[in-house]
Amino acid sequence: MEEQTMGENRGYATVGSGLVSANRILLLALGVMLSSCAAPGRRPAVPEGLVDRAEIPGMAAIRTWSDELSDEFLAELMRAAKLELDLRKAAGETGPLPLAQFLAISGGGANGAYGAGLLCGWTAAGTRPEFKLVTGISTGALTAPFAFLGPKYDGQLKEVYTKTSTPDIMTPRGILAGLFSDALMDSTPMWRMSRKYFNEAMMQEIAKEYARGRLLLIGTTNLDSQRGVIWNIGAIAASGDPRALELFRSILIASAAIPAAFPPVMIDVEADGRSYQEMHVDGGAIAQVFLYPPSFNIQATVQRDRRAYIIRNSRLDPSWADVQRRTLKIAMRAVDSLIQTQGFGDIYRMYLTSKRDNVDFNLAFIPAEFSLKPKEGFDPVYMGHLFDLAYRAASEGNPWSKTPPGYLEASASPSPNK
Repeated sequence: MEEQTMGENRGYATVGSGLVSANRILLLALGVMLSSCAAPGRRPAVPEGLVDRAEIPGMAAIRTWSDELSDEFLAELMRAAKLELDLRKAAGETGPLPLAQFLAISGGGANGAYGAGLLCGWTAAGTRPEFKLVTGISTGALTAPFAFLGPKYDGQLKEVYTKTSTPDIMTPRGILAGLFSDALMDSTPMWRMSRKYFNEAMMQEIAKEYARGRLLLIGTTNLDSQRGVIWNIGAIAASGDPRALELFRSILIASAAIPAAFPPVMIDVEADGRSYQEMHVDGGAIAQVFLYPPSFNIQATVQRDRRAYIIRNSRLDPSWADVQRRTLKIAMRAVDSLIQTQGFGDIYRMYLTSKRDNVDFNLAFIPAEFSLKPKEGFDPVYMGHLFDLAYRAASEGNPWSKTPPGYLEASASPSPNK
């Protein structure tokens, strides 16, 4: 009798577990369906045959592919290059144009504190120039407007990169919402921050500098076309279009929107009279940093000396880690390795382009001796230490390298006969 009762209990337990499992599966399926129903939609993507004709109505020559400059964009670059000369002539200034200084700021997330500290320390040293051209990708896109407008924005730049914490940038979504939506995180806090710093007054200042022939370029990735896009922020600011400010913010957020972590930014365009939407994400999906496309013949503009400064918001030496034998850990480590090597390739491309065009090359990056680890995605303590490190390097000495790490100039090579 006792044995039968135990058998019945075991049978009940088995059935009970089945019921519990069935309920869990049902709830999971229901959650998936609800999440799928709530997933954000989009307007049609630009058809493949029309991608080269897609534009934002009313705004001409504001963007181009990063690998193939459009004729309109090239004409705009040429116009900007010659505008300074025309302004000097109008003011009665003669003689050759002064040295043109370029600045390229890379991605790197919270490591953008390095570039921010370097710029502020450069101001303190009294040697920071006014840049003819400033480019930015990812976190570098958020730094670039401050760098472009000069030292009077150093206070805001420091605040962004030393006072910001993870909740100021993103908030996690639920597991189901994250998996079946467009990102694991909600970027509403970053949009709120963009409205605080990137405002109408900043746009007007960018437009004024653009009228002097200065350029501010930001890179995003068009995920539909799998190509990089370069945006002329000065042209957008000077357009007078009522959508300009929101487009400016959208480009900055898109450039920093790490795919799958942050939602993509959808940008409305038209092609052949029809409305479409482009999906834009982190410019770092195409390049970690850019100066100007190698296809651009800079020597065909005005004759002058040029100097380029590249800020790589990352260490360039390998970083050891005890990688757990888990799918996500392996994937994350592999992605980190890809980003590391892609950044190296970008630097070498810019170096060779600079050598070809006789542009003086200067590179700064996080030194290997900085070994502090962040406790969260955007750790104010970590960012503060990194900012201070770069500030001291720029204010007390010369943080710039003339060649990429590991590159040996031909003139320094040993003779094959020795």
